[in-house]
Amino acid sequence: MQTSKKKTFQLLTGIFAVLIGIGLDQLTKQLAVLHLKEKAAISIIPGVFELYYLENHGAAFGILQGQKVFLIAVTAITMILLAYLYIRIPEAKHYFYIRAIILLLISGAIGNFIDRCLHDYVIDFFYFKFIDFPVFNVADIYVSIAAVLLVLLFCFYYNEEDIDFLADQILFWKRKEKH
Repeated sequence: MQTSKKKTFQLLTGIFAVLIGIGLDQLTKQLAVLHLKEKAAISIIPGVFELYYLENHGAAFGILQGQKVFLIAVTAITMILLAYLYIRIPEAKHYFYIRAIILLLISGAIGNFIDRCLHDYVIDFFYFKFIDFPVFNVADIYVSIAAVLLVLLFCFYYNEEDIDFLADQILFWKRKEKH
């Protein structure tokens, strides 16, 4: 496949994957509204895990409560940067995992962005009661998985040359050669 066709296919595949991710997130949130809002929590594993409806007016772990404009601006900038990174990542199979992680991050960011724009809050509904973990949603799962995978990949899969190569490919400028 020619490079431009391959890049176009990669871009279209990425857009499709993000749309599926967003669709799953939004579907689960609508189900939460229909079946959980203004109702008692549904215990899945008694005392451990339950479905519990919550309207989060902040960010992760409830920080930045009521800062909708700030959160929307940060998310918009983040989505633009992630899209730029996705486009700039080399087509080589070796970087497939980074592209997949970026797609997870974009899906999660857009999923919660939609909620903030439409409702002024993010719909959360997964709750680990036994550790009183903050209530979260599918978009949050995407972001959390992406963060863990990113750390693992850079600790155990990619080496310093890969990181230098990515930096050279992604940045507007080339870094100076090491002597």
